[in-house]
Amino acid sequence: MMLVAKQYRCTHSSTCICMKGHLSEDAIFLVFQHLNWNPRFIATMSCVCKWFDEIAKRVLWKEFCRTRAPKMMLDLQSSGSHSVDGNWKALGKLLIYCSGCSKGGLFNAIHIPGHFVYRTRFSRTSGKSFLIPQCRTDVLYVSDPCEHLDQGEEGDVGFFRGVFRSFSVSRVRKMLIDRQAKFHPTEVCPYCKAKLWSMLQANMIPRSAAWRLGAYDDCIEYYVCLNGHMLGICTLLPLSDSEEASELD
Repeated sequence: MMLVAKQYRCTHSSTCICMKGHLSEDAIFLVFQHLNWNPRFIATMSCVCKWFDEIAKRVLWKEFCRTRAPKMMLDLQSSGSHSVDGNWKALGKLLIYCSGCSKGGLFNAIHIPGHFVYRTRFSRTSGKSFLIPQCRTDVLYVSDPCEHLDQGEEGDVGFFRGVFRSFSVSRVRKMLIDRQAKFHPTEVCPYCKAKLWSMLQANMIPRSAAWRLGAYDDCIEYYVCLNGHMLGICTLLPLSDSEEASELD
């Protein structure tokens, strides 16, 4: 039984070093399975040539996502699709990368570099708190906030990210279109490079989002891209205050 469909010819160029021959896809699959789908090695191999990049996007990042968050991936594919909105590489990056922010960008008041995170919990239950009542039949997975403490005047900053299931047919997308929400004029999704809608400008951020994050009501903002990836920022409450907010939730 074949593990993956075979491709023997490099699709990069006639001068690519891979034209001298390379491993079959079956062998690559087994090697990375042994490496437990290490994302650093997958990213490195993707830089070799287009053939390696294609197998990484089509097979390796998919297996990485399934291994890192198996229940979440089953749910995201429960509509019967064998792919996800955007692509597997973008979703893999979303699972392990906090995008941070830069001055003049999406959250233009502060500069915090993006970085990889060792482990993040994504919750479908938490995702309901980020949806207004009219849209709570949608499925949204949201991460716990990545905390960046003591950021001067900005206080304790939290970044969070998420992904919708079947965003193309979601109520959130329909409402954004019905409200004629505008795309951000310059910035794009850091995970898939798609255009971004501001949920704040569309007046679609419920108070429950701040309660869930343990953040100030007026210091939370998030964007959703055309592929259903979400990224946001908030100013976190001091611990004692956030405990009180969670009791209100």
